[in-house]
Amino acid sequence: MEKWDLYDKNRKPLFRKHQRGKKLNAGEYHIVVQIWTVNSEGKILLTLRDSSKKDYPNKWENSGGSVLSGETSREGALRELEEETGIVAKEKDLMLLGTYREPHNFFDYYLLHHDIECIDLRLQVGETVDAKWVTLDELEKMIEDESLAIPIGKTYLRFKERIQEEVRDIF
Repeated sequence: MEKWDLYDKNRKPLFRKHQRGKKLNAGEYHIVVQIWTVNSEGKILLTLRDSSKKDYPNKWENSGGSVLSGETSREGALRELEEETGIVAKEKDLMLLGTYREPHNFFDYYLLHHDIECIDLRLQVGETVDAKWVTLDELEKMIEDESLAIPIGKTYLRFKERIQEEVRDIF
């Protein structure tokens, strides 16, 4: 049973927990993280969502998910990254790209520079079934043809300049 800490619209703790799957009340928020992993070739790591997933089955995405009760945003990001890909990183390795508030969620977007071959990834059963590295041009084509999960594409477009800047800095 997954539980989340709740926050108000200003991201101040409400000192209450929420069980995943139950409806959030007005004025209640939880934290969700996304991690954009970029390698030394300037490519972005994507994973393919399992066909059994309720939302966006068989769509490509980056690593991410809800922060669990008791975790900081960065701790949740590192846990999600390791669970979904097997990549182990440190908090200092995560660069915060930004935060965005939506109804009931604060989204924290991180960037991680990391090199790993797809064959060396450890994909999470029931979550991810494949992985690949894509160029920024390929990523934008995936947004257009909707092979990338729609919310992930929206995130990329929101932080496109920051992500492209970081990729350019690699070279």
